[in-house]
Amino acid sequence: MTQEPRIPLFEMIMCLSNAMDLVSPHVVDHHKRVAYIAASIAAEMGLSEAEQEDILMAGIVHDIGAISLKDRLDGLRFESEHPHAHAELGYRLIRSFETFARIAPIIRFHHVPWERGKGARFRGERVPIVSHILHLSDRIAVLINPKKEVLGQAKGVIEIVTGGAEVLFIPELLDSFVTLAKKEYFWFDAVSSFIGKILKDRTKLATIELNLEGLLGLTKLFSKIIDFRSGFTASHSSGVAASAEALAGMVGLPLQDCGMIRIAGYLHDLGKLAVPAEILEKPGRLTKEENNIIKNHPYHTYRTLETVKDLGKIKVWASLHHECMNGKGYPFHFEAADIPLQSRIMAVADVFTAITEDRPYRSGMSRSDALWTLRQKAANGELDPDLVALLIFHYDSINDARLEAQTSEYREYREFGGEAYLTN
Repeated sequence: MTQEPRIPLFEMIMCLSNAMDLVSPHVVDHHKRVAYIAASIAAEMGLSEAEQEDILMAGIVHDIGAISLKDRLDGLRFESEHPHAHAELGYRLIRSFETFARIAPIIRFHHVPWERGKGARFRGERVPIVSHILHLSDRIAVLINPKKEVLGQAKGVIEIVTGGAEVLFIPELLDSFVTLAKKEYFWFDAVSSFIGKILKDRTKLATIELNLEGLLGLTKLFSKIIDFRSGFTASHSSGVAASAEALAGMVGLPLQDCGMIRIAGYLHDLGKLAVPAEILEKPGRLTKEENNIIKNHPYHTYRTLETVKDLGKIKVWASLHHECMNGKGYPFHFEAADIPLQSRIMAVADVFTAITEDRPYRSGMSRSDALWTLRQKAANGELDPDLVALLIFHYDSINDARLEAQTSEYREYREFGGEAYLTN
């Protein structure tokens, strides 16, 4: 029996930040940089350790609602045209994970300008001081070019942000930043390649561990970030997770292993954050170049999860879902003997979910067509024939589990506002 995972919360938060960086090279380390600047300003102001912890954690995931590539790039402009849409979506996503509930309001208001005191409230709600710190830190981070010598940029950054005193930012926050900015180490840390370690060393989050239940909750949040980019995939990971867990139970795997397979299902398409939304949403046949881009997603899943050392088994189970029994899968071209049973289960669950789920541009396959497709893929050496036979035997119960999970997830996607919300 696989030992229950005990995963450091901080490592998972950093993994989430790294995953969001896959969306565009323009935003690599942006979240970490914002977290460092915000926590540093909070410390300079003498805020409590708890407030410093909260703003650091909020900084690492502050743009979680800016899911599409376009929104992520817009978010790096000095003031984006519609900043509150992704902040509100980030708030809704973050509060779905109980451990993050207290930082959700920080993210919700992190684009509210001060406007000579009017920004103390927004849409009838009080704006926390830490949201204003996050707003300032976000803008500072955007102005820093990490590819150029940083001290030479300091004066220009200070001049631009202090020019927003009273209008964009609280003057007292700016005073604390200006004091901090006199120290060279602050700038060196902000662009350091060791920024992840710097953040870890200044937080107590590194000592908090997630058990299986906590990990399930956080990885379900991951799946929303992955899938909510598009109505085409809005509930895919939930369907795969439910199908894989059900199939694992029918194989006879222990309950704990089944829970870990569900986690792997939530994470299996993590690497798709590196795939442009227009490719994911293309209803027609993909070009060779587009197919090559798609093929990198399990590789990115593997490498991103690799940063969390105690996720070793889940990493393998999740990222080998496009390997084939005949060795013709991708990206590693493993053959049957090299593919763990749990990864084979994931592959069957992924195909089963993909062919039976409804997409905006087509309906899912009928039972007879789905069975034919699964049998063909088993006969061709793509899928494990024993697992396909087991799924076919238990088709109704596995399909019910898939439908229940996907219906619930798609309902949640619609409650978030779906595509209309994400694009406004």
